Amino acid sequence: MTWDWSAVDAFMPKFWDGLLVTLQAVVLGSLIAFTLGLVWAMAQRSSLKAVRWPVNIVTEFIRNTPLLVQLFFFYYVLPEWDITFSALTTGVVALGLHYSTYTAEVYRAGIEGVPVGQWEAATALSLPRGRTWGAVILPQAIRRVVPALGNYVIAMLKDSPMIATIGVLEMLGEARQFGAQTFVMTEPITIVGIAFILIAYPASLLTRALERRLVR
Repeated sequence: MTWDWSAVDAFMPKFWDGLLVTLQAVVLGSLIAFTLGLVWAMAQRSSLKAVRWPVNIVTEFIRNTPLLVQLFFFYYVLPEWDITFSALTTGVVALGLHYSTYTAEVYRAGIEGVPVGQWEAATALSLPRGRTWGAVILPQAIRRVVPALGNYVIAMLKDSPMIATIGVLEMLGEARQFGAQTFVMTEPITIVGIAFILIAYPASLLTRALERRLVR
């Protein structure tokens, strides 16, 4: 087997297109996961059972359902109810919603890790509930969980090829399509594998460095 540089040259324009789609899916999916996860975590601590119980049921259902099933549900089932999105939007929403249930647990752990004395001090100062959360609890909780959130971004990156199943041509999707058209698989698949390493490994090092910094 020989390495064909002409195949690499032919594949690279498609690779850059796929890379852009991958980064869009991961960045936008992460924003949804981080934002919605915080909403889930705060709702789970609500004193109202009418809020707490439905949220617990929904998050448990999503967390225990395969991402692939959720992608197919959003892309193939929702249109039967006249709810239609583009393939990329569907992929982004599915990734973000799926991972929001995991980030919710991370946020919950961070909130529960805030010393009880902080809650008591806020109560003693008669701080409104909103200010207690925004100025006292969340800044401390989020600071504790940033490294864990970074790990979920990396996990989302590695799961991003799943969106190719609904027609979104991210890096691996572009490589598979190129291979199907040219019958050349070694070069495109190898390039995509290296790209995942070059993105994920520095991100992993950054997460570890951030964790060490926050611990200090």
